[in-house]
Amino acid sequence: MAKSGKPSVLFVCVHNAGRSQMAAGWLAHLAGDRVEVRSAGSAPGAAVNPAAVEAMAEVGIDISAEIPKVLTVDAVRESDVCITMGCGDTCPVFPGKRYLDWKLEDPAGQGVAAVRPIRDEIKTLVERLIAEIAPDRTA
Repeated sequence: MAKSGKPSVLFVCVHNAGRSQMAAGWLAHLAGDRVEVRSAGSAPGAAVNPAAVEAMAEVGIDISAEIPKVLTVDAVRESDVCITMGCGDTCPVFPGKRYLDWKLEDPAGQGVAAVRPIRDEIKTLVERLIAEIAPDRTA
């Protein structure tokens, strides 16, 4: 459990520009302040994928101000759940952490029409994750 007492999730993808940014956007949007959200990549891109930004904007989530960040050992250490996005990136392994790999198509170089199904698949995975780690107790 993170220092805040909330579960903490780190989404990792090589460039931290598409899948991991969409996943972080969904988790922050759907879980609100019940979860700490981070994303990073081993070789961060210069900017978030414009098609990912557009696809998320279509569902009312603004990730346009996000900046790809480099994956650090500290980010992994401070997270309860580390999720790679099927891109071959790996995280440093620490005991007691939960590691998942979501096999997702890479949105890089694709238009928004190709990114929408990836966005929707990520939403489903994030909803499942929230139900496991931070269920809404008020429902």
